[in-house]
Amino acid sequence: MTEFKLDGKEFIELNKLIKICGFTGTGGEAKLAIANGEAILNGEVETQRRKKIRSGDELEFREVKVKVS
Repeated sequence: MTEFKLDGKEFIELNKLIKICGFTGTGGEAKLAIANGEAILNGEVETQRRKKIRSGDELEFREVKVKVS
C-alpha cells in the first residue's frame, strides 16, 4: 500500500487523486474509470468523480491501494 499526503489540505477530489497518483494518463480517463466503477473507496465502489477524499480514507484502484494521510 502506498501513501498519499494531503500536505496541509483538507481534501483532494477523487478524480484528481487518481490522476496525481499516475493511475491514469489524463483527467478524462480518470473520470471514465470512476464512472465505470473502478474506484473502491473505503471498501465501497465510488462513482462520484469529485468525491472529497480526506485523511484516513483508503482508495483501491486497479488492484493498487493508496492510504491518504
